[in-house]
Amino acid sequence: MEMKLGMRLGMQQRLVMTPRLQQALKLLQMPTQELQQVLRQEILQNPLLEEVDEVEDIKEDEATVEEEEAAAAKKEETSAEKDAQEDWDDYFETAFGMGGTQAEIEEREDFHERVPIAQQSFSDFLMSQLRLVTKDEKVLEIGEYIIGNLDDSGYLVCPLEDIKRTCSTTTEKVEEVLKIVQTFEPSGIGARDLREGLLIQMEARGQLDTMAAKIVADYFEEFKQKKYLDISKKLKISLKEVQAQASIIGSLNPKPGLDIISEGPKYVIPDLIVELVGEKFIIFLNDRNVPRLRISQSYKSELQSNHEISDETRNFIQGRLKNAKWLIQTIEQRRRTMIKVMDSIVEAQMDFFEKGAGFLKPLTLQQVAGKIGMHESTVSRVTTNKYVQTPRGVFELKYFFSSALSTESGGEVSAKSAKLKIKEIIAKEDTKKPMSDQKIADLLKKDGLIIARRTVAKYREQLGILPARHRKEY
Repeated sequence: MEMKLGMRLGMQQRLVMTPRLQQALKLLQMPTQELQQVLRQEILQNPLLEEVDEVEDIKEDEATVEEEEAAAAKKEETSAEKDAQEDWDDYFETAFGMGGTQAEIEEREDFHERVPIAQQSFSDFLMSQLRLVTKDEKVLEIGEYIIGNLDDSGYLVCPLEDIKRTCSTTTEKVEEVLKIVQTFEPSGIGARDLREGLLIQMEARGQLDTMAAKIVADYFEEFKQKKYLDISKKLKISLKEVQAQASIIGSLNPKPGLDIISEGPKYVIPDLIVELVGEKFIIFLNDRNVPRLRISQSYKSELQSNHEISDETRNFIQGRLKNAKWLIQTIEQRRRTMIKVMDSIVEAQMDFFEKGAGFLKPLTLQQVAGKIGMHESTVSRVTTNKYVQTPRGVFELKYFFSSALSTESGGEVSAKSAKLKIKEIIAKEDTKKPMSDQKIADLLKKDGLIIARRTVAKYREQLGILPARHRKEY
């Protein structure tokens, strides 16, 4: 077969991701707080954009340029008359004082950004304790190296031999300094493994002579595997006593380092709000702090009336004008799309909003996309990293989507509802005789929910619940 090079002309349709389309998709996916920052940056960069003081819909063609100029002139006259009558002594006493109306105080509080309080770092916190107990330069050097090799949980991840070689010292000296570090707060810091960390905490509590400490010191592997029967035989104590000692050990902190590096609570700002007004659920955007934009009329009138401006200036203004119009249209389209998607979710999950989480129905992105006439990827972008405030709490939008499980009646229930039922069943079980996954599956089947044992096990693990043999109490 002979092969030849050639050219052929053809036509085909395809979607091209232009830079503008890519930016529109990014704006759609942004949470409200991030969008607020982006829009304020755009206002600084584009002189044709200005923020509307009041939340209102403004159309560019509502008034002519002449009417706007007349209104502006009248406003200046009124302002001048008001200034002439102003008592400036009173103005300086009130305007620059510490007081103000409640509305003004709330407005200032809304405007100013809350600056987080600086927190001491993990290593600084421990080094400050080391400097309090010694001024020996060698001890400080070794201690700093040890502290620098602690992981986030507070465990030493570097072998003592490496510390000895790096600091040019002896193993005995390294162990001496490590013992000092292990006395620091929070208790358990500087341990080389979980067993040592628990023993350090028991020593700090004065519990080294207890049965719990003996279990950790001599039978830690059996304890981890919950082989309480083996421990009771070896220590010649009852299973109930082993269970009691296990509760004492369970009160210790397996990751003490996290107490230092914790960043504190992270607050969620909902992007949407669903409120029950009368008998109807009303949906609106929580975008009070997002700037509403409009085209600067001064630049627009300059472009229309001044024929003496250079081509370069005219092209600059026209380019910025086009970008400003596109941004305003994109933001409005984002608002409409988010409301559409949330409205569809509320309609599909009405039982959840009226009765609770146990009545959550199976729902997919494709179902919502088909209902509102949009692509599935658009719905995915709208629901990613966004939250809604409802009468039942604050939820991520993705929470309302889950796979379906069949029922004996031929209907379907949400996988989240199944997890909730599994959690309720385990919470009510007899802890002396915990139910197996198969038993739970049988109970769910009696309630009409068809679910396999392996599915129960998977959901139980996702809920962070231990298997039956580890839930047993004596």
